[in-house]
Amino acid sequence: MPTKLKEFLQRWLITTVAVLVATHIVKGIHYDDWQGLIVATLVLGLLNAFLRPVLMFLSLPLVVFTLGFFIFIINALLLYLVGQMKHFHVDTFGAAFWGGLVISIVSLILNSLTGTGNARVTVRRGKKPPPDKPDTGSGPVIDV
Repeated sequence: MPTKLKEFLQRWLITTVAVLVATHIVKGIHYDDWQGLIVATLVLGLLNAFLRPVLMFLSLPLVVFTLGFFIFIINALLLYLVGQMKHFHVDTFGAAFWGGLVISIVSLILNSLTGTGNARVTVRRGKKPPPDKPDTGSGPVIDV
């Protein structure tokens, strides 16, 4: 299987699980059948890939002014648009907001666990110099 296709399927599966969790947690987000859920997550992935960067660019001053809070509004707007489909429903913009927040958190956790996505958390520990050698200043800036 080509690497790009594998990455796409992993992201689609993670998005599907995240949307499924959101449908169980947030009142006002529901689907009629599994096909509706699968198609909705595919459409949400496509909107996130193509429309979200355009919206982020156009609203960049507002994103900066609100210290990033407006990104949640963009996520809610995209989820609300997907909720207008035939077999996937988002009742209110408030449900879309909370659903977008749940989807973001679940996706972040699943991406971290599976190693997909761009988010990385690393912890590095440096060695302390032996006591008989002077500190050269090339060690870690913050020693914990």
